[in-house]
Amino acid sequence: MQIRMVPVMAGIVLMAGLAGCGRKAAPPPAATLRIAPDVAERRARFVPMEMGTDLAVLSEGDRAALGHLVRAAHLVDRVFFRQAWAENPEFEHQVEALTGPLAAPAKAYYRIMEGPWDRLEGFEPFLGDRDRPEGAGFYPEDMTAGEFEAWLEAHPDDREAFTSLTTIVRRDGDRLIAVPYSEAYADLLGEAAEELEAAASATDNESLARFLRLRAKAFRDDDYFESDMAWMDLDSPLEVVIGPYETYEDSLFGYKAAFEAFVCLAQPEDSRRLAVYKEQLPFLERNLPIPDEHKNLARGTASPIRVADEIVTAGDARAGVQTLAFNLPNDERVREAKGSKKVLLKNMMRAKYEAILAPIAERVLPEDETDRLFFDSYFHFILFHELAHGLGPGRITVDGRNTEVRLELKDLYSAIEEAKADTLGAWNLFVLADRGVVPREVVDHLPWTYVAGLFRSARFGTHEAHGLGVVLQFNWLVEKGAIEVTEDGRFRPLPDRFPAALEGLVHEILMAQALGSYGDARRLIDRYGTVSPAMGALLESLHDVPVDVEPVYTVEQDEG
Repeated sequence: MQIRMVPVMAGIVLMAGLAGCGRKAAPPPAATLRIAPDVAERRARFVPMEMGTDLAVLSEGDRAALGHLVRAAHLVDRVFFRQAWAENPEFEHQVEALTGPLAAPAKAYYRIMEGPWDRLEGFEPFLGDRDRPEGAGFYPEDMTAGEFEAWLEAHPDDREAFTSLTTIVRRDGDRLIAVPYSEAYADLLGEAAEELEAAASATDNESLARFLRLRAKAFRDDDYFESDMAWMDLDSPLEVVIGPYETYEDSLFGYKAAFEAFVCLAQPEDSRRLAVYKEQLPFLERNLPIPDEHKNLARGTASPIRVADEIVTAGDARAGVQTLAFNLPNDERVREAKGSKKVLLKNMMRAKYEAILAPIAERVLPEDETDRLFFDSYFHFILFHELAHGLGPGRITVDGRNTEVRLELKDLYSAIEEAKADTLGAWNLFVLADRGVVPREVVDHLPWTYVAGLFRSARFGTHEAHGLGVVLQFNWLVEKGAIEVTEDGRFRPLPDRFPAALEGLVHEILMAQALGSYGDARRLIDRYGTVSPAMGALLESLHDVPVDVEPVYTVEQDEG
């Protein structure tokens, strides 16, 4: 899971060439391609910021491996480009041929969004006028959810393959078929696997070499379990994530995992300072405000915490809004055996805090309370958001079936899970501060930092999982009296009411997950998932504050 996400840089060429993907009518010629008249303003919502780190600490072998890892990340970016929309490669040629005063911002925004739809505006088209397929590039564009479910009803033996994280669904005549990622993207994944193996041969770190070789194998056979287990044991200056992980892109069912990459430099001193928190995970699981029968007490608790600086990202991790941290792997088998790893991206956190969160706090919080914003509260909240993803129900039983929360909540899962991670993470900070584990000053400033952060994320839009999740939280906290609206339209947190209000929402979300209740999740979103007039008015006033940062990675500048 992630706190999202990252735009695509102009330096990465968005390329084509995947076999096995069906086509619809060709995109219109560039001369007739509609461009949203405000595309320059949309593009300006992303402020470029240079993202570098000190690579001098790397050994000669790791520096050689880094070059191969960056090339593998670029290949993964091209896989995601097709997953975002099967017709992207053809459409890209129309975009590159654009001319006129709007051409430059349109091309840049297309790269940032990984397609012609605005991820900040409910996927409305800013290039052309076609609606985005709910299933992105994972399913036939003309396939409905009803057709999919009817097929599985008639062909129950296909269910496992069709709902797999690592298959695409295609038409074969009058049939639907599942195509493994290793086939659908064979050319790109084969080349990426070779780069990973070259990096494994170059590095002098045994744990990194083992992970990379196993991940290269997974690119060829779609079995990611062993490489996920190896990633949990990774002890290397280079922190590398590459593969299919999150299911946000699949808006139809939330079944399909999108490819992404993070290549990062570990910050061991910061990581050591935070290691004490992973020892609290068994207590935090036992302390969940739900009946014991729904607690995941058997889940592994190794859960290493890493702080790292981004070197380069790609794919799903670089489309639209930036990632601040991630909690992986998502495979419940790995989580039950070893827990999960939390990686906090410190250089990205600092960039967002300075460029976005601080200016938002100046507008959102009462004028005499803006000094309550605190970077350590922000940093701890992001960490505990990721820790919270590893707590609570995962594998569950519904009507006698062994299943998973994500499969039962379907398209609502991502928004509900992100709201869980926010609220449970914040509540756990209060709990551990009372136990003397978390510094008191972190929670003393947390309500103000939390409220400013809600407005930062709400600007991503309610069609995005994190945006919808924070609107749900905001409306709940206002209803419970933990946030009040001032006479001048600002928002004041009431810290004495914050922990109890958070606990109440944590309970509601965890029970919906524990029961696998799509209906309960839908009721929460229907009641609390709409932007209120007061929130909408303040969000509108933030139009001149950047929505996110556009990273300019120095490693790519050096390459170019």
